Amino acid sequence: MAVSVQGKEVQSMFGRIAGRYDLANNILSGGIHLLWRRSLVRAVKREAMVLDVATGTGGVLLPLQRRCRMAIGVDFCLPMLSVGAARGVPHLICGDGLRLPFPDKSFDAVTVAFGVRNFEDPIRGLREIHRVIKPNGEIHVLEFGQPQNSLFAAIYESYSRLILPRIGQFVAGDRAAYEYLPETSRQFPCGSSFCDIMRDAGFSSPQSRALAGGIAYQYRGSV
Repeated sequence: MAVSVQGKEVQSMFGRIAGRYDLANNILSGGIHLLWRRSLVRAVKREAMVLDVATGTGGVLLPLQRRCRMAIGVDFCLPMLSVGAARGVPHLICGDGLRLPFPDKSFDAVTVAFGVRNFEDPIRGLREIHRVIKPNGEIHVLEFGQPQNSLFAAIYESYSRLILPRIGQFVAGDRAAYEYLPETSRQFPCGSSFCDIMRDAGFSSPQSRALAGGIAYQYRGSV
């Protein structure tokens, strides 16, 4: 699996925080990310064969496996997959989201939870996802965004810049990782702008739904 220099940096960062990643997420979000992930899983049809891209420790994959006919997870960070495997999550594959190790039209649906913004080339990653989805299949994405209310946005900005890295340092022992992650959220297109990117990648009828005032967004697109 060939990974670019930028990709290796992201891969290394997630490897460093893998053991405390889920705990840090629970603390930093107050557990609300679990509700967002549950919403993503519920959006997938029960009879579907699903690929979870950037699966990490399998936080979305495991409930997908309970819900759907078949679910496989892929991630390019082996330490994250190792944490998931140690917790009993099956069907984990080490692979790059920009070069998915699956034939064309393999899955009824693909899910990505908070992973697209970490792709070195998001539109290339979305096109690669489009490639492996069957006709009439769907993509379901969770991704961070920017709150639209100016007061809430200012409060959230202060939290993500001043408080979140300190908690990340305390819980996961890696301040730099928790400076990088909110920075990618600040810069990443959200709402209708991300829907435009989905269209450019080949998805039809993209839809977005703001969660928690725009801290995150849930997206759906068709093939």
